[in-house]
Amino acid sequence: MLVVPAVIAAKAQSERRMTVDELFQLVESNSKTLREQKISVEFAQKGIEAARAQRLPDVSASLSASYNGNVVVMDRDFTDAQGFSSPHFGNSFALEAQQVVYAGGAIDAGIRMAELQRDMAVTGQRSASNAQRFVALGQYLDLFKIQNRMQVYEQNIALTHRLIEDIQAKQQQGMALRNDVTRYELQMETLRLGLRRLQDQQAILNHQLCNTLGLEDASILPDTTIVNTVFSDDDQHYWQQTALASSPQMEQSQLSTQMAEQQLKLAKSEMLPKLAVVAADNLSGPFTYDIPPIDKNINYWYVGVGLRYNLSSLFKQNKKVRQAETGIQRSQQQQKVVAENLDNQMQQAWTLWQQTYADLDTQRKSVQLARQNYQVVNERYLNQLALITDMLDASNIRLNAELQEVDARINIVYAYYKMKFISGTL
Repeated sequence: MLVVPAVIAAKAQSERRMTVDELFQLVESNSKTLREQKISVEFAQKGIEAARAQRLPDVSASLSASYNGNVVVMDRDFTDAQGFSSPHFGNSFALEAQQVVYAGGAIDAGIRMAELQRDMAVTGQRSASNAQRFVALGQYLDLFKIQNRMQVYEQNIALTHRLIEDIQAKQQQGMALRNDVTRYELQMETLRLGLRRLQDQQAILNHQLCNTLGLEDASILPDTTIVNTVFSDDDQHYWQQTALASSPQMEQSQLSTQMAEQQLKLAKSEMLPKLAVVAADNLSGPFTYDIPPIDKNINYWYVGVGLRYNLSSLFKQNKKVRQAETGIQRSQQQQKVVAENLDNQMQQAWTLWQQTYADLDTQRKSVQLARQNYQVVNERYLNQLALITDMLDASNIRLNAELQEVDARINIVYAYYKMKFISGTL
């Protein structure tokens, strides 16, 4: 039987009942970590635009004005110097354009590298979202546990209060000792202290969850129906295959391998020639290559093809190529390690999920037996056939059993969502 939580909140806090779906929506909209990840994706997208811009032509222009002094001509031994008047105003304007036709695949590899970096940023955002959701869910379910524990404590406090009244009535009849009343009063104080500690834990967890969700002071009430959810009974193989196909960690390792392949292409491109179409126009004056200088503007232009090849790459770049090839091998091996770790994590999570159902069955039986034991001992004590210590033991056994049953119900939910977290589908 589900125990409905009783929330003790400060008057300044407004109560807010929240489902898991609403919890995840608030994480997506208010998490500071996810906002930073979204900016990282935008930054990576700008990197793609910058890489594609490398396909555009390079255009440069220069403009200058100068004051020219007079020309002095002399012999090589610095004798027989003669001066000539020179036009004093000088000007120069140059325009040059270059369009890369072939760069050994470096531009395409650079664009592909930028796209992979964008994909890596998107995957990082999905991984952060998955992690933030799981953190919030853990706080949410812990808060649910505490609120249910508080309800169990309140029920036991009420039960102990009625028992004290019964014993006090028997004491007045001379059928019980004052010491019996004192022992149950001590137990009452222990229960009240336990309840107070749970209230403090609730306040701490509630505050942390509000910060995670970006909420102002509010008393969050978890959806109590979540423990009645019937989850799909998929086998271990299904979850392991889902993790390999959907896990952000696996996707990131695959992207790392693809990025290493692009690094190899970039390294090889340095060993290939570069071809470009070049055009230029130059206007300058005066003409100073004659004596005396001619005060006229001279304009010339040209169009041509430029070929460049770095000969040193033949004995330098091959080492970087081998390094890039080793990088691919390392990334491929890391990908296998990630797949193995995911397989192990999912196998463990699925096994523990199955175990939670066995735990719940055991705890249900324990609660049933503990309540029967308490009822029997209580009747025996009222008939003076059992000691007060027997009553205390029976009460504590019942309390612990009820607490364990509450936790077992929530552990099923947590274990299921942990598998979704590992598989990247949370």
